[in-house]
Amino acid sequence: MSDKHPGPLVVEGKLADAERLKLESNFLRGTIKEDLQDGLTGGFKGDNFLLIRFHGMYQQDDRDIRAERAEQKLEPRHAMMLRCRLPGGIITTQQWRAIDKFAEDKTIYGSIRLTNRQTFQFHGILKKNVKPAHEMLHEVGLDALATANDVNRNVLCTSNPIESELHQEAYEWAKKLSEHLLPRTRAYAEIWWDKEKVATTDEEPILGATYLPRKFKTTVVVPPQNDVDLHANDMNFIAIAKDGKLVGFNLLVGGGLSIEHGNKATYARTASEFGYIPLEHTLAVAEAVVTTQRDWGNRTDRKNAKTKYTLERVGVDVFTAEVERRAGITFEPIRPYEFTGRGDRIGWVKGIDDKWHLTLFIENGRILDYPDRPLKTGLLEIAKIHKGDFRLTANQNLIVAGVPESEKAKIEKLAKDHGLMHAVKPQRENSMACVAFPTCPLAMAEAERFLPQFVTKVEDVMEKHHVGEENIVLRVTGCPNGCGRAMLAEIGLVGKAPGRYNLHIGGNRIGTRIPRMYRENITETEILASIDELVGRWAKEREGDEGFGDFTIRAGIIRPVLDPARDLWD
Repeated sequence: MSDKHPGPLVVEGKLADAERLKLESNFLRGTIKEDLQDGLTGGFKGDNFLLIRFHGMYQQDDRDIRAERAEQKLEPRHAMMLRCRLPGGIITTQQWRAIDKFAEDKTIYGSIRLTNRQTFQFHGILKKNVKPAHEMLHEVGLDALATANDVNRNVLCTSNPIESELHQEAYEWAKKLSEHLLPRTRAYAEIWWDKEKVATTDEEPILGATYLPRKFKTTVVVPPQNDVDLHANDMNFIAIAKDGKLVGFNLLVGGGLSIEHGNKATYARTASEFGYIPLEHTLAVAEAVVTTQRDWGNRTDRKNAKTKYTLERVGVDVFTAEVERRAGITFEPIRPYEFTGRGDRIGWVKGIDDKWHLTLFIENGRILDYPDRPLKTGLLEIAKIHKGDFRLTANQNLIVAGVPESEKAKIEKLAKDHGLMHAVKPQRENSMACVAFPTCPLAMAEAERFLPQFVTKVEDVMEKHHVGEENIVLRVTGCPNGCGRAMLAEIGLVGKAPGRYNLHIGGNRIGTRIPRMYRENITETEILASIDELVGRWAKEREGDEGFGDFTIRAGIIRPVLDPARDLWD
């Protein structure tokens, strides 16, 4: 390992205000408990507005009616979005029935939103129902702790790997990693579950008194499926098997997709290979990565605070050596691994023990009863009779897992009767969007509401060029923060303003290359014209089954992003 590095280990300067907030929060308590009693406002005040994020919530308002309420001299209609902690995305049918009832009875929209963080969110929880939401989760063995802000968030795990016998082992490690890296403060239990304050001093041996410099995301990946989009995450454990048994992990660190329009100091980055570790070192290495980022991450500028920027500043070799020192290990060389795809395998797939898994395509992950498709009711009816569990995927879909042969026909009938199983073209299955309007305060353009009709138009283009049964990985995100993972797509739209997007192309099917901006600040009509031209060329000029993104690189239409920190914006 080289002892040289391109920049300082610690960035000196005036700390970001978020550091003051965390330090003064009394280990994430703030005055949240007192704020809950304030009925004069539907929102949380002062530091509590940000502190509730550590408890899994974001304060939002309905932007569709914001101007109207302002005209009426009313404050915005504040409501909370609450995100559950669900490592590996596995949820029991009993738990599902409870969250279905809460969504129906206690939220404004009545929906359940599956997220690409492999969990579910409630949108539209009024302040009076916030505590009942956490109590309901607790009653069924769930929580929302550390699903947002400067902590390790929900740990992802490949949902339905081809080598399905590895899934259980990989999932167990996802749970262990989640538990090991959780905050130790009792604030969550005290505020939401009325647990008595323990009379000992709070300590955070892993996260520290001011927690991490920025959000931190972790995955467990079972090749050849990259369904968790590992390169969007800070820390990734790629499962390595021998004779069908999990023996260790390849560790990749420093992925991340968020950027800021026009700010060349921000960039999307794929994760760097650190090396291979046997299973017994997994938690020690995870802790070492997190504590190194805790100590070295930039606390003066939140836009440059994520792990990817720390790696670029100090150098991958220096960061790797520090992880080895802290964990007391030496990385072995990376073991061979290969990815062949990252989409979910929609429909029935047979697993081990002669059990079946049914992957249901849920467009945008939004579970609601629509006039001709009562999706929410359908999943509730399945949950009432299914003896296995549900798995949420990082592509916003849902798997009815562990179905015995004797129950298969019954489950399928319920799914079909409620619009949960219907013919969908590959292009729609491989398209995804973030929430954006009306609830996300960061949204600059539509995403979730824009995607369905846009995909129909893209499908028409594909049919026109006789590639209608194929697909291009397509992602739409309403702002440059990266929630829709557009910066790992073959075609990525990044919201710039209402009705306008930056068009990025040149990613690949397996999610290991960042796309480059092709056209800036353009309308849907202009985007479709570009896609029409490019798909036309792809259909005629591609070699074999060459993917769209790979074709745009080979044909010289766009330059590949080889070093995002230095050439993404060129």
